[in-house]
Amino acid sequence: MNKYEDGLGRCAANHQPMTPISYLERAARTYPAHIAVIHGRQRVTYAALWQDCCRLASALQAQGVGKGDTVTVMLSNTPPMVQAHYGVSMAGGAVLHALNTRSDAATIAFQLDHAETRVLIVDREFSAVMAEALAQAKVRPLIIDYDDSEYPETGVPPKGARIGTLDYDAFLASGDPQFDPVLPDDEWDAIALNYTSGTTGNPKGVVYHHRGAALMALNNSLHGEMGKHPVYLWTLPMFHCNGWSFSWTIAVQGGTHVCLRWVRAGAIYAAIAEHGVTHLCGAPIVMSTLLNAPDAEKRVFPQQVTFNTAAAPPPEAVLQAMAAAGFRVNHLYGLTETYGPTVVNEWNTDWDALPAAEQAARKARQGVRYLSLSDLAVLDPETMQPVPADGETLGEVMFRGNVVMKGYLKNPKATTEAFAGGWFHSGDLGVMHPDGYVQLKDRSKDIIISGGENISSIEVEDALYKHPAVALCAVVAMPDAKWGERPCAFVELHPDRLADEAELIAHCRTLIASYKLPARVVFADLPKTSTGKIQKFTLRARATEVAAGA
Repeated sequence: MNKYEDGLGRCAANHQPMTPISYLERAARTYPAHIAVIHGRQRVTYAALWQDCCRLASALQAQGVGKGDTVTVMLSNTPPMVQAHYGVSMAGGAVLHALNTRSDAATIAFQLDHAETRVLIVDREFSAVMAEALAQAKVRPLIIDYDDSEYPETGVPPKGARIGTLDYDAFLASGDPQFDPVLPDDEWDAIALNYTSGTTGNPKGVVYHHRGAALMALNNSLHGEMGKHPVYLWTLPMFHCNGWSFSWTIAVQGGTHVCLRWVRAGAIYAAIAEHGVTHLCGAPIVMSTLLNAPDAEKRVFPQQVTFNTAAAPPPEAVLQAMAAAGFRVNHLYGLTETYGPTVVNEWNTDWDALPAAEQAARKARQGVRYLSLSDLAVLDPETMQPVPADGETLGEVMFRGNVVMKGYLKNPKATTEAFAGGWFHSGDLGVMHPDGYVQLKDRSKDIIISGGENISSIEVEDALYKHPAVALCAVVAMPDAKWGERPCAFVELHPDRLADEAELIAHCRTLIASYKLPARVVFADLPKTSTGKIQKFTLRARATEVAAGA
């Protein structure tokens, strides 16, 4: 036997499963009086938050909830959502399933049945669609209504009817604040279930484990540059990849969750100014919401606020405008299957001396792996060999490491395909630069093949974004009798700027090859998901209609 193994086995004293639950327990012991959650007039300390999570775990366990049971929630970014991210798992290893609050009834019903939901906690804002979903679903979970005391009385849709048999506040009060939480036996145990968008069929259930969640919390604290007691504003839906795992991150440094039910510019600016917000996350649409807000809604604040965004790289003009407004944009990249962003555009200070155009080119890259992602590569999906690191050769971006999902729930075929060759296949196409930075070029399904030539929709979008009138754009393939496909651009203009189709095409002609130019530019509001991502599958259908009428 190896001398470093003889008598040196694992035991309870030297080996414990990693879990983000321990971060909250530590914060409650270390900073008991520090404010952990702000929600309207409510202020919750870390000591009280820990007790609330214990109460939730105790109450769930009293209902027979245990390891492997699914607790589904349909909640906004409110205190019960924070509590659920800890208390559900503390109830003997149950798994949290956070529903997208903009889902339709059929999608919800599918997920409830697929997840085999035992308990359902639903905000009264969503009771109507949930009642419709439950009528379609086969499962019959225990239903608990959450009646938010901070819900505005005027100016918003009224609360829906109660559909459950229990009230959340009463359910929480029934639990034991001194409950001894049941931590995972194995860090591989499931902690959360998140469903993909399901744009090509039923969504797939992505399963996270405790180890990945714990590591992502540390990654976010480091790569999000979160110092002691950060103040985090929930502009990102907490149901989306569990809030990119920031739901577990904030406890690491004893930070404060600032709840936000709706993403509205006035409320965001007010929270930043009044609560000293230091960090927030969101898609580019959130940046547009902030920048295009009326002057009456904007607020001045002394601190610089870090804005983490994880979609297409923001145009240089947007970065400059955000900086002028007091925000530092941190560009990230990831997928639901990787607990949210696991790649960061880590800025090299040597690039500060580069000309502005070259700096902008560096900022357009997705970047390098988080510390806890073991490997990030651009591979030929056929040979599984790395493509040349020349910044030009296209391949599929692939991941492997401890912050990749366990797999897809009850879908071994999809899991096997996703992990073929020992890598997680992202479906994103990109290049590897000589310095090891990855840059996305497109989703594999979004590449436009025109006359046998591959056209990156992202490249065309980048060209459009350089026009000062373009606020938001998306480019998709449009059927073409001669070329097979050609680019079709959908554009939203800034409220105070004008441009027509000919002007935008002429603008693009100065930046990209003629065969990459949009064949059509359609001015319309772009369809978006609840997290602000543009729904290209909807636009592809519209582009087909445009082609038919052309």
